[in-house]
Amino acid sequence: MTADDAFHPLLLDAVSGRPLGEDAAERAFGLIMEGAATDIQVAAFLTALHVRGETAPELLGAVRAVRARMAALPTPLPDAIDVCGTGGDGLGTLNVSTAVAFVLAGLGVPVAKHGNRALSSRSGATDVLAELGVASDATPDHLARHLRERGLVFLNAPAHHPAMRHAATVRRGLGFRTLFNLVGPLCNPARVRRQVVGVFDPAWLEPVARTLASLGSTDAWVIHGEINGRSSGADEATLAGPTHVAALENGHVSRFSIDPRDAGLQPAPIDAISGGDPAFNAQALRAMLGGARGAYRDTVLLNAAIGLHVAGHGQITHVGIIQPRALAETVARAAGAIDDGRALAALERARGVSVSA
Repeated sequence: MTADDAFHPLLLDAVSGRPLGEDAAERAFGLIMEGAATDIQVAAFLTALHVRGETAPELLGAVRAVRARMAALPTPLPDAIDVCGTGGDGLGTLNVSTAVAFVLAGLGVPVAKHGNRALSSRSGATDVLAELGVASDATPDHLARHLRERGLVFLNAPAHHPAMRHAATVRRGLGFRTLFNLVGPLCNPARVRRQVVGVFDPAWLEPVARTLASLGSTDAWVIHGEINGRSSGADEATLAGPTHVAALENGHVSRFSIDPRDAGLQPAPIDAISGGDPAFNAQALRAMLGGARGAYRDTVLLNAAIGLHVAGHGQITHVGIIQPRALAETVARAAGAIDDGRALAALERARGVSVSA
């Protein structure tokens, strides 16, 4: 049996509309990662899943396949956190989770930020980091040491997931979000067990949280920002509406929502954080870390407060209910890291620039 023959029955199942089980999905995505399916087959497969609607077992199987083939850091840091969105929300906003990484690192939280170049937006994490002069192409051994010593590393997805190249051309050509958008953030090469994951569709909140639980995560918030007046939302917390959460804590998944006013932040339309090309976004990020006020800063603060909670450096809920006072205090802690220069210092350290105390 040729490689194409091995993939063909899995493709037939997909195009017939039959859901794949976890094992079948792992086989299918494993064959894709090994280059054992043609571009036409991969395109047909991903499109069939997208049209029918992907399932939670398919997500888990795909994640297992990708994790089995990634170039992981050799020594995980148990307390490290990742903050990463799925992309695919089509909003073209400024880079929020990348900025959050600098704020958290400034507060002493070890961050292993996973990211990629833009596929469905104008400026992905890797694009804006390159503009800021932050390298993300070190070896896994060097990255593991930097994470232990500096508390912040950026993990460029293509460097750690070389097998993804077999689907890259198809993904770009399709031009719509696929299951890979959900898979990527769940395959952090630092093998973090604490994570904030933004999803483009609220239907994926609980399935992604439960997938992370199945994979050994201990603390994770899966979030989706509703945008008032729009039918679709954001893959991060925003000021434009409530943020819906599926929180994995103590082995259980709970659901609740956060209003930006709970954090003492004023609502703002999503257009207030509209981004541009990598140079534009990088300039805005540096200005924000340098003290610029506005909706971008407040959006970063809200997401940073969530990150602090998931990292175990804050407690903004009680029995699954948001505590506004605690949330506002945690937002204030994040603001302090910007106002006293610690977040900007984290950026400069990441660039290899010596920063005076």
